[in-house]
Amino acid sequence: MPLDTIAAIMQRRSIRKYEPKEIPEDDLGTIIEAGRQAPSAANRQPWHFIVVKDADQRRKLAEACSDQTWMADAAVTIAGVGKPAVNEKWHAVDVAIAMQNMILAATALGYGTCWIGAFDEERVKKVLEVPEDLRVVALTPVGVPADEPESRPRQPLSEFASVDRYGKQCA
Repeated sequence: MPLDTIAAIMQRRSIRKYEPKEIPEDDLGTIIEAGRQAPSAANRQPWHFIVVKDADQRRKLAEACSDQTWMADAAVTIAGVGKPAVNEKWHAVDVAIAMQNMILAATALGYGTCWIGAFDEERVKKVLEVPEDLRVVALTPVGVPADEPESRPRQPLSEFASVDRYGKQCA
């Protein structure tokens, strides 16, 4: 049974080791649909998602992502591509919101993911044949986790949140 939203948020970890197992099409469809349902500025939906299943393509992508070769072990990699012509100011934020929806959906379904921001955009665009006028915003591998990393430390509330104005401590 899928996790609820809060549980998925609290349990999500960056996974860098994957089992050699496929993701059922129904689950993959649910993950992509979670991205499609994301809010976007003026509901313009300035995104395109490339679901990379082919092992050779995943390997090439991993190389374009600072040689993070472990990425290729996941069943798929999803690339979030923004369309500046649809919304120049907000396309990157909107793609990031949709990617987060997909990452949380994957977590709720029991899959591992990892935000990938370290990549050579031109190399990724070449591998995926992304048109020049579009922007690669982020990528994530999605697969069956082969490990369960512990939660990493988080800042105390007093260091990152205020009430009514900057610096006024939360109760």
